[in-house]
Amino acid sequence: MDFSEKAVEKQLKDNRTNSRKYFNKIIVWVLKILLVAVILFTVFAISAGVGILKGIIDNTPQISIESIVPMGYATSVYNADGQLTDTFVMEGSNRAEVTYDELPEDLINAFVAIEDSRFWEHNGIDSRAIFRAAKGVITGDSEGGGSTITQQLIKNNVFNGGFEKSFGEKLERKLQEQYLAVELEKTMDKKLILTNYLNTINLGNNSLGVKVAARRYFDKDVSELTLSESAVIAGITQNPSRLNPITGKAKNAEKREIILQYMQDQGYITEEERLEALADPVYDRIQNIDIVSKENMKTYSYFTDELVDQVIDVLKEEFGYTDTQAHNLLYSGGLSIYTTQDPRMQEIVDSEVNNPENYISSKYAVEYRLSVKNSMGETTHYSEKTMKEWAKENEKSYNVLYDTEEDAQAAVDEYRNSIVGENDKILGENLVTTLEPQVSFVLMDQANGYVKAISGGRGVKKASLTLNRATNALRQPGSTFKVLSSFGPAIDACGATLATVYYDAPYTVGTKTFRNWYSSGYAGWCSIRDGIVYSMNIIAVRCMVETVGPELGIEYCRKLGITSLTDSDYNAATALGGITLGVSNLELTGAYAAIANHGRFNKPRFFTKILDHNGKVIYEDKVNPVQVFSESTAFLLTDAMKDSMLPNRLYTSGAMNVNSTSTAAHLDGMSCAGKSGTTTNSYDIWFAGFTPYYTASVWAGYDKNENTLSGQTSFHKQIWKKIMTRVHEGLEDPGFTVPDSISRKTICRKSGLLPGQYCGADTRGNPIYTEYFAVGTEPQQTCNHHNEYGIMIPEGTEYTDDNSYIVPETEPETVDPLSVDEYGLAFVAPGIKTEPEEAIGPGLPPPPPSMYYTEE
Repeated sequence: MDFSEKAVEKQLKDNRTNSRKYFNKIIVWVLKILLVAVILFTVFAISAGVGILKGIIDNTPQISIESIVPMGYATSVYNADGQLTDTFVMEGSNRAEVTYDELPEDLINAFVAIEDSRFWEHNGIDSRAIFRAAKGVITGDSEGGGSTITQQLIKNNVFNGGFEKSFGEKLERKLQEQYLAVELEKTMDKKLILTNYLNTINLGNNSLGVKVAARRYFDKDVSELTLSESAVIAGITQNPSRLNPITGKAKNAEKREIILQYMQDQGYITEEERLEALADPVYDRIQNIDIVSKENMKTYSYFTDELVDQVIDVLKEEFGYTDTQAHNLLYSGGLSIYTTQDPRMQEIVDSEVNNPENYISSKYAVEYRLSVKNSMGETTHYSEKTMKEWAKENEKSYNVLYDTEEDAQAAVDEYRNSIVGENDKILGENLVTTLEPQVSFVLMDQANGYVKAISGGRGVKKASLTLNRATNALRQPGSTFKVLSSFGPAIDACGATLATVYYDAPYTVGTKTFRNWYSSGYAGWCSIRDGIVYSMNIIAVRCMVETVGPELGIEYCRKLGITSLTDSDYNAATALGGITLGVSNLELTGAYAAIANHGRFNKPRFFTKILDHNGKVIYEDKVNPVQVFSESTAFLLTDAMKDSMLPNRLYTSGAMNVNSTSTAAHLDGMSCAGKSGTTTNSYDIWFAGFTPYYTASVWAGYDKNENTLSGQTSFHKQIWKKIMTRVHEGLEDPGFTVPDSISRKTICRKSGLLPGQYCGADTRGNPIYTEYFAVGTEPQQTCNHHNEYGIMIPEGTEYTDDNSYIVPETEPETVDPLSVDEYGLAFVAPGIKTEPEEAIGPGLPPPPPSMYYTEE
């Protein structure tokens, strides 16, 4: 072995060379392993990324044209002339749809310029905008977002605005949004995408979409917007609370300037147009319109209040909706509701009901609430009732009604100051004054049940969906019920006629003795016609008890649409309107409209059809009247009520001297029929009547019976007359047509029979006259209610089989016709009863003691 220096050096050099070779081999193997690992990781990452992306895409919501269209539109209400009267809207639904053709070019260009400058070019996503947005995030110098208008539309309508919490959720939604944007642009036209976007966006002050925003800020249609106004609206969408032009005027002005510059830079406008738009004092107009808008914030009318209830009822009954579902559809479904309201007639009703000249006196009732916390933390509540007690304890005068609202406020101030201590805290206070007496009025077309106008009260209506005296306030109907519950059923179902007579004298049922509303005595035998014309209580009650029966009377009232009757109303007092709960004006009008409509009842209707947001009819009202009274019965009732309205209808019979009750409502130049009603102490006064064209009812009274209307029982008839006179201006009077089922017969008024040989000797009360009858019900017998002296024979007289009365043993040869008893009957010889028998209806319960009994 060579151990020379050279040999050793060579050996060491060879060893180092071999070491480097081994090291290099190791490095190569490591690099190869790392490369393989990188390749494998990359493949795995790409596979995972593709899988994740596929999963995200697979979980992307399915879209269609319906899902892209914005949801939540305001419902529009139109009157009978097609005029928009109301808008129903809830939070998130104050939107009105606009078409592309309605959009002004400046508005389109303003939104494209600020939101998506390459909107007309890209396929749903804009890579330049994405990179620009990413750069802004990295550098902190944002130059705008990366979302296109198509993406924003999807975000708003598919992802409900995109309110994700984590970065992962946001990334997932963003990827899905971009994917859907590309897919959407394959199937939907750019113009339609832009239109849907402009219908969707929030533009502040509960204004959704550009159509509502144009009306809210500029009080004009969107098609009329100028360049300056278009830039204002386009500047709102990125931050509606901060950039709306009412509360964010300065910020919106800055944004408007940017938008106009962008529009010039992108070639949509010239320099001159931009400067002209900047010079426009647009924000002054916005502020002025805002002031007017707030002053004119519309409270629903009484008609609209009832319309809301009826539409919700139909949606529940016809479609099975719950209350919530029906409410949501009404206020956010974008429905179009066409009502029966006639604007001319409504104006007439409103003007007469609110005309101070139509009232003898006016006062203000007070409703007061006060809550006070004292220094010990105890809370006490006060009201007008405690105010009355305080006044009594302190020997101060207390007025239930005040001459002016200022007087009412002064009284409340004095009371509050006396009870609120220095250390007390007022938690809440509310004073409501109500003009009294109040009135309600309903006007409808009897042929179809369409309600043309209503008033739920006089004075300023301060809120929507409040007390509606025309539709949801129940009041005692008084004598208006006589026709519905007693006389009508008697003629229609029990064989009675207008000539059927009952004995007028004090009449007792159970523990209740009924008397007439007037104090001039009684008239003995009187007909149903007399009972209607002169509103005779005894005739109505006896007809109910002796002929109809409360069960049948109530059955007829219910068929006529009266829904407020209860089981406790099966008694004689119902004939006089003495019922437990009362009736609404709307239902009473509907019942009388059935008589006017030849006996056919139509449920009162406030709308004719409902269209969905796409214009499809989803409900259309069908007039389907129900025959309640026969045509002949309806005519007979009409003719008697027509008589009740004729002037100079004084009836003198025996001790009775009374005029017809409805002459104050008589119309000149138009046939009319109706019935008045007044309850005990004149708490409620009514008149319900009709012409060949329309039916109307008026009620007047104090809301809480704070006072009576004694001595003021005709002003409501004057209101009825004034309204109906104006409503019928220019209409011809066709009269009330006599149907073929009606005949005429001359009869004796006191018996309803053919005149006897002695009837003409009775010179009181026009005993012989010609009456209408339903064919087949004409009398066949001859009158036996007068003796040979022409004197009316009292109730209780016995008759023989040949229809002649039993001659008393000592009948006087002559009788002075002026010798009459307290009932207006002649004194006769012994053996004939002069006192009418006390009549008690068999098996009838006594009327409830708390009931109102009609005075007229």
